[in-house]
Amino acid sequence: MSKFNNKTVFVTGASSGLGLATAKYFAEQGANVFGVGRNEDALQQLENESGHIKTCPMELSDSSSCDAAIQSCVDFFGGLDVLVNAAGKHQLHHSTEVSDEDWARDLAVNISGPFYLCRAAIPHLIERKGNIVNVASIAGLSGQPYSAGYCSAKHALIGLTRALALEYMHSDLRVNVICPGGMDTPQVQNFHFPDGVDFDLVMRSSALRGMMQAEDVAAVIGFLASDDAKTIHGAVYPVDQGKLVG
Repeated sequence: MSKFNNKTVFVTGASSGLGLATAKYFAEQGANVFGVGRNEDALQQLENESGHIKTCPMELSDSSSCDAAIQSCVDFFGGLDVLVNAAGKHQLHHSTEVSDEDWARDLAVNISGPFYLCRAAIPHLIERKGNIVNVASIAGLSGQPYSAGYCSAKHALIGLTRALALEYMHSDLRVNVICPGGMDTPQVQNFHFPDGVDFDLVMRSSALRGMMQAEDVAAVIGFLASDDAKTIHGAVYPVDQGKLVG
């Protein structure tokens, strides 16, 4: 038997990058997957590829949409066992040139949406002794240049994870967060650097072992969501090719 047979997993950002790899990982492991994202065509293609995946386009910045998506998942599959907040938004700007809209978008996708989904999902997860895996970044553990909004939000996501882990210490709910380093994803491939950046500073965020594949990080998410990690709660997991070593 696959380790996620008869389990239901809700995955954000499922239309590309790490979210897509994560949705496929859980489906291959026997889970029922409810994948959400912004690219409706990509979501439909994902759903067509697997009888284990149901998808729904949604906007993470809207709390009512988050509530409705969690309820749709529970209604469709009969419950919820795992929430994976994999969606992320990383914009590069000189901090003095960050617009109010850019700042709001960074916070909406990287911290507000995950909070809204956690808030809606926790009662269902407690019923099934489930768990949450949030996806922050090594930018949530250290600074990165030209990434003020992203770093702020990812630091906040680690704080949210720890707060929830302590609040629900006397329940069967588990809450953990991973902090990936650089991954070879469409978002990274399409980074737009503002004029005049100091690339020596930018390269300080790169691991000597190079970029990771999203599938490798998805496997770590799968481990933390599985019963193999039943003793892991409130953990902050770097997955970064050793970048934070020094």
